[in-house]
Amino acid sequence: MSRYGDNQDSRGERPRKELNDYGGSFLGMGQQVYPGHPNSKQSPKFDDGLEMARTQQAKDVDHGQDNADNDEAEMKKEKKPSVSYYKLYSFSDPFDWLLILLGTVGACAHGAAIPVFFIFFGKLIDAFGVNYNRPDLMAEQVRKYSLYFVILGGVVMIAAWLEVACWMWTGERQSAKMRAKYLKAMLSQDVGFFDTDITTGEIVSRISSDTILVQDAISEKAGNYVHYMARFVAGFAVGFTSVWQLTLVTLAVVPLIAVAGGAYAVTMIGLTSKSQKAYAKAGEIAEQAIAQIRTVYAFVGEAKSVKSYSEALDTTMRLGRKGGMAKGLGVGFTYGLLFGAWALLLWYASILVMDGKTNGGQAFTTILNVIISGIALGQAAPNLTTFGKGKAAGYNILEMIKRKPAVNANFLDGRTLSHVAGQIELRDVTFSYPARPDQMIFQNFNLTIPAGATVAIVGSSGSGKSTVIALIERFYDPISGRIFLDGTDIQSLQLKWLRDQLGLVNQEPALFATTILNNILYGKDGATMQEVEDAAKAANAHSFIMTLPEGYETQVGERGVQMSGGQKQRIAIARAMLKHPSILLLDEATSALDAASEGVVQEALDSLMVGRTTIIVAHRLSTIRNADMIAVVREGKVIETGTHDDLIQKNGAFAMLVKLQERAKYQPNQSNRHTKSQSQSSYGDGPSVSFNSRHSSGRLSNRWSNRWSFRKGQRSGNDTESEVGVENDFEELTTPERVNPKPSLWRLFKLNSPEWPYAVLGTLGAIMAGGETPLFALAITQMLITFYNPDQEFIKSEVRRICTIFSAATVVTVLIYILQHYYYGIMGERLTMRVREMMFKSILSFEIGWFDYDENNSSLVASRLASDATLVRAAVGDRLSTIAQNLALMTTAFVIAFVLCWKVTFVILATFPCLIGAAIAEQLFLKGFGGDLAKAYARASMVAGEAVGNIRTVAAFCAEDKVLELFQYELAQPAKKSVLRGQIAGFGYGFSQFTMYSSYGLAFWYSSKLVASREANFGDIMKTFMVLVITAFGVAETLALAPDIVKGSQAVASVFEILDRQTEIDPEDPNAEEVVHISGDIELKHVDFAYPSRPDIQIFKDFRLKVKSGQSLALVGASGSGKSSIISLIARFYDPSAGKVLIDGVDIKKLRLRSLRRHIGLVQQEPALFATTIYGNILYGKDSAGESEVIEAAKSANAHTFISGLPNGYQTDVGERGVQLSGGQKQRVAIARAVLKNPAILLLDEATSALDAQSEKVVQDALDRLMRGRTTVMIAHRLSTIKNADVIAVVDGGHIVELGNHDYLMNKAGSIYAQLVNMQQNTDAER
Repeated sequence: MSRYGDNQDSRGERPRKELNDYGGSFLGMGQQVYPGHPNSKQSPKFDDGLEMARTQQAKDVDHGQDNADNDEAEMKKEKKPSVSYYKLYSFSDPFDWLLILLGTVGACAHGAAIPVFFIFFGKLIDAFGVNYNRPDLMAEQVRKYSLYFVILGGVVMIAAWLEVACWMWTGERQSAKMRAKYLKAMLSQDVGFFDTDITTGEIVSRISSDTILVQDAISEKAGNYVHYMARFVAGFAVGFTSVWQLTLVTLAVVPLIAVAGGAYAVTMIGLTSKSQKAYAKAGEIAEQAIAQIRTVYAFVGEAKSVKSYSEALDTTMRLGRKGGMAKGLGVGFTYGLLFGAWALLLWYASILVMDGKTNGGQAFTTILNVIISGIALGQAAPNLTTFGKGKAAGYNILEMIKRKPAVNANFLDGRTLSHVAGQIELRDVTFSYPARPDQMIFQNFNLTIPAGATVAIVGSSGSGKSTVIALIERFYDPISGRIFLDGTDIQSLQLKWLRDQLGLVNQEPALFATTILNNILYGKDGATMQEVEDAAKAANAHSFIMTLPEGYETQVGERGVQMSGGQKQRIAIARAMLKHPSILLLDEATSALDAASEGVVQEALDSLMVGRTTIIVAHRLSTIRNADMIAVVREGKVIETGTHDDLIQKNGAFAMLVKLQERAKYQPNQSNRHTKSQSQSSYGDGPSVSFNSRHSSGRLSNRWSNRWSFRKGQRSGNDTESEVGVENDFEELTTPERVNPKPSLWRLFKLNSPEWPYAVLGTLGAIMAGGETPLFALAITQMLITFYNPDQEFIKSEVRRICTIFSAATVVTVLIYILQHYYYGIMGERLTMRVREMMFKSILSFEIGWFDYDENNSSLVASRLASDATLVRAAVGDRLSTIAQNLALMTTAFVIAFVLCWKVTFVILATFPCLIGAAIAEQLFLKGFGGDLAKAYARASMVAGEAVGNIRTVAAFCAEDKVLELFQYELAQPAKKSVLRGQIAGFGYGFSQFTMYSSYGLAFWYSSKLVASREANFGDIMKTFMVLVITAFGVAETLALAPDIVKGSQAVASVFEILDRQTEIDPEDPNAEEVVHISGDIELKHVDFAYPSRPDIQIFKDFRLKVKSGQSLALVGASGSGKSSIISLIARFYDPSAGKVLIDGVDIKKLRLRSLRRHIGLVQQEPALFATTIYGNILYGKDSAGESEVIEAAKSANAHTFISGLPNGYQTDVGERGVQLSGGQKQRVAIARAVLKNPAILLLDEATSALDAQSEKVVQDALDRLMRGRTTVMIAHRLSTIKNADVIAVVDGGHIVELGNHDYLMNKAGSIYAQLVNMQQNTDAER
């Protein structure tokens, strides 16, 4: 487990109805709350931002197979560290302190307003009671205090605005600085930190959820706490000045109320922490499956993912039950103690009144103020929970900011060299990766690289080749030994300066989700457009870039997904070229390029290497013939060095590697069964060979190197017929999503129908809780009236009766709230689980094209999966509970009020539109803000996650400042909206308070008129007023839910948009035919195709292709020519817009897709591994396989040896996206997975591209064996790997321009294939 604990609610919500959700009116039984008010149950500013981050945390957890008991035990053992509260304000500046001061003044004034109100209220009561027989004096006194109510309302309006607006503003300001400093600190860490201590998902979580938890603790909740503490102090101050004896008695019961609140808070913290871990696991499973959706689909892993997801959610059900019970007990005991306190206080007050030590008004005022103070203390308690979470989250943030990296990129005291010759020496280096300290990579490793020389490092996968580059870049420091640059220890040099001298091109190109231009500019910020274009031309990238509709402004997508492998690599090379480094580090820099492009790029690299020290890591030994020195590395030691010719003459390890690779290239075709006529007859429907005559050798390189990816694009002016057809297809694709009817809440309730019995019981509890409140108000008002009765025996009798009722209510109240919260808790938790499961299952049925859109990338879909379900739960569970309770409250109250005094009731009702109008206006102002904030935070989190995911590239190009600039830009929009939101929420809340106090003043003024004219009596007036005041609080509380209800409605629409969406490719079409056996005949017949995300860019037009059962077909062509599209169509990741894809003569649209995919094996160019063990990844190919089968598959893929050499063998965790394995190791695990599946059709997309010569030979042999008797379609840039293919198809511009076997195509006059082979061989052999 990471030492960065889970400090946030994985559901994206804070506990909805804590102690501060009840009490808080002057009766302690119901309150008025508004969004942004300290008592508000909603947090519209943060809910979506919190949820976005929840699904991005704990990436290093497994698929949720650990059981809940182990989780609980682990949580018990784990004690979360925290920082002192004041340190959370470390990011404040003088303006923030001014805002804090103003917000504190507002909170204090606002908090003290209720006790002050009750001073006036007590005097007003006395004016009624004492002056009952003197109407004129009574009217004058009541008029005066009614005016005081209006003035008090005006003060409260200003105070509420200051409280909400200032605290929200400063919280946003400080959190923005906190996020920036946290990311800056994160980007300053050494690369080893990311291997061992934290994952990309955790960083996304920390930078969003942890900062939000801190922001919560230093913004609204801080104002909330000050508000209630001010009310607590003011209430007791008023109490002691009024009737100190009654106040002292009250002090005896207040601690009990506080203890109840504290116990509840502590219990909820524990349950929330456990639920966080369960939801984190579920979120990890969902995000991982969506991010690697092609692998999940190809291996029919949807059911496994859904099952794992459901199992991870099961734990939350049990925790939900406990949470509901804890909430019911916590709230119930608080209210029970409140009833007990009232019974005690009323009894003692009656004694003081009868003894003449106080009057009814003073006694009542004292009771109200002391009770309100006790409730305020209880309401402040949950904020301590928020502060605790903020302190724990702050610890994570501050510790990261303080953490000193082992390799400090900001170390400015180091040396710089005036001139860099480029000599590098690794002397006696001992090294192991931090993630695997027991597995030594180097021991006393020595290597000297002369200045200006080109040195190639070769060896098998995992031998330590890439480690040399990582050490030179100072991604890591050696355990012992030293590395020198021009005789200077690189640890004494400024790291940023050092990296500025180094140009790195990785084996797996790392691009950022921005434009091509911005990706290249990572090499040199501030470069001119001419410099960028020159670098792109040198990398052979300019031509394909200019072919794109948006040119250099084309978005490359998340991790460069919209570009082909070769295009990504060329952009990465252009980025390195723009840097003009003194030392060039090439880690398989041309591995993903086709033959023509590789030749041009290799020439560009050759010219770039002139006068520079160059270190090349290569599996393809032919690419390093010209190296000045070749170092052969084996098991962490240099076993041979010399030039290519010297090492060949030695006939040692290097010579053996060369022979292995040469044998793979040039071994005779032992299955040379196809003549020219055979080849053509096999593809009778293919294009005529004469079609090839239009290609000349002179145009070949240019034509092939200009090809580009067709995965995503915009309108480019295709011919009218094509364009119209594409538009119609696109409309068909999107129309079903646009015309979905707006879902109703009733439909959601039907989805929750299995829990209706729970809803009935919960609603029964809510109704009783609501009805209890006005009856309580009626009882204490009766007691108030009794105090003015001159008959002491009557007073004693009434006090005894009411106290007995309150004593009984103490027990009944606990049972009522358990009934309400326990059953609504179960209902909400089950709905959340059901909605998440249904959404996840639906998402895993969507066609791949849906995931190609930016708004459906893995992070945002996983976030939507979690946040929508959470908001739906809030709408149905928590909110329904509150609405039911308050409807019962209003119904009971209005019945009582109309019976007692209908005239006063109508007057008070006439003032309701003011109160309701203010709340509705606020709802309209807030309506659209939440979603925009969440989206903006999501983009900022994506920037952070992408930067950390590509940390080596960021570090190598010293791009930390550029990332931070982009990150701060993405945060600017939510910051502006937050300021506006605070102003609007503060004013809206303050105005509603003003109207409330003014309405009270009007009601009492009118009541005095009625009493003076004998149209009503004192008792009925007071009872009516008290009951209706409670009702006003209930109405306002219900309306305060409006923004959450709006969010819930939006979430409901979002949920049903997913559930109702009809996938374009139904994997379980009931009308389709189940596939039991496949022979393997494949035919693409008159196929037209364009990617759904770029419908204007035609990939295929009338494309035709046949593959006979058992044949192997190799697809050759430039990057972006459509090769991978063929594999995608065969696997039915996409459907053609016209034409058919046939397997065994049957249109695959008529076959049940999942049953079809069980007979198809896929190995992709970039291996997609899951964050589990090596064994689990291989087993993904066939669930029912035994251990022996897994091991046998690994042996076939040449993976068993390296796996066995790992400390944990097959149980080694591969890390996030397989990061703990080298490229070759990952690919071999992926091949073993496909081998285990034993498919009838094998699809290989550069399956051996990441392997060294020795491994490639063995794996190619294994693949050759695997291909026997199976239909195989393979894509290759390395033409030597496909010599033995039965048929080779050359693809260009979405057409097959040549086909035949190797010998036929090599001997064919003017053969494009022959020219490609010769070009690649010349590139390998020249020099």
